[in-house]
Amino acid sequence: MDAILIERLTKTYQPMWPWERPVTVLADVSLSISRGEIFGFLGHNGAGKTTTMKILLGLLRATSGRVELLGSLAGNVASRSQVGYLPESPYFYDYLTAEEFLCFYGKLAGLAREVIQRRTAELLERVGLTESRHRQLRKFSKGMLQRIGLAQALIHDPELVILDEPMSGLDPIGRKEVRDIILSLRDHGKTVFFSTHIISDVEMLCDRVGILARGKVLALGRIEELVKEHAIQSVEVVCDGVVGAELPDVQSLATRIVQRGERCLVILSGQGHLEQVLAILRQAGGRLVSVIPHKNSLEDIFLERTNRKV
Repeated sequence: MDAILIERLTKTYQPMWPWERPVTVLADVSLSISRGEIFGFLGHNGAGKTTTMKILLGLLRATSGRVELLGSLAGNVASRSQVGYLPESPYFYDYLTAEEFLCFYGKLAGLAREVIQRRTAELLERVGLTESRHRQLRKFSKGMLQRIGLAQALIHDPELVILDEPMSGLDPIGRKEVRDIILSLRDHGKTVFFSTHIISDVEMLCDRVGILARGKVLALGRIEELVKEHAIQSVEVVCDGVVGAELPDVQSLATRIVQRGERCLVILSGQGHLEQVLAILRQAGGRLVSVIPHKNSLEDIFLERTNRKV
C-alpha cells in the first residue's frame, strides 16, 4: 500500500465575476509515493505544490480526481491522525517555551501525559533543542523555529510527514540541520513528502522526485534515471604540451579552447568528434591529462522542463 496515491487530481478556482476566467492550478496530476521513501516535490513558486499538499490534508477540496493517504481517502480523520505537517510559514504561540509548545501539541493530538513527556524529551533531543527547552519561541532563530516546527509535526509519531518548503529562508547551517532531521526520519521508517524549489536539497535527500510546473507533473522518477535519459551535453579534454589555438582542425571541432601556459582545455559539444580530436592532439605531441564527459544535472532537467510550454 502506498503512503500517498494521487490519481488525475485537478483543482480549478471559479471566478468571482462574470468577466473573469476560471483558474486551473492543478491539471490531471497523478503520482504515488511508497512507504519509507523521501519524495521531493520540485517546482517554482506558484507551481501548485502547496495546493496539492492542502488537498492531501483535507484543507482544500479537489475539483476532480482521487487522493489517498495511507490507504484512506484524503480528509478522513483516521488517516490524518497518522500524518505530521509543517506549513511553509507556520505561526506559533511565541510566548510558549519549546517544552510547553510540544506539550500543547501533544494534548491536541490526544496523547496521554506520560507519552507527551517522553515524546517531548525525545524530540527536543532529536532536533538539538534540549538546552533551549525553557526558552520562549520568540527568542528562537529561524532555524530553531523550523526545528521545533518539525518536532511538533512528529509529536504523535506519524507514519507520513508532509513538509512545505522546510528549508526556505534558512542559512546553510539551518538547512543542514533540517536535512539531517529529514534523513533521520527515513532511518526510523517514516515516509517524507516535501516541497521545495531548492534543487540541491532534492539531490541530497530524495529517493524520487516529481517536477511540477503550471499545475502539471512534467517529470517523475529517481534522479539517476531522469539524468540518464539525457544525452551527454559536453566533453572536456585536458592536454599538456600543445597550444590548441595553433591547431586549426581542433578549433573547427571545439566549442571552446582555453589555454593556461602549456595546459590546454578543449570543450566539445558531444562525443561525436572525441576520437578525432584526441588523435590530432597526440599527433601534435600533446600529453593527455583527462577526458571528462558532462551530463545534464537535475538543475538542467528542471530548467528545461519548466521553461517548456505545457
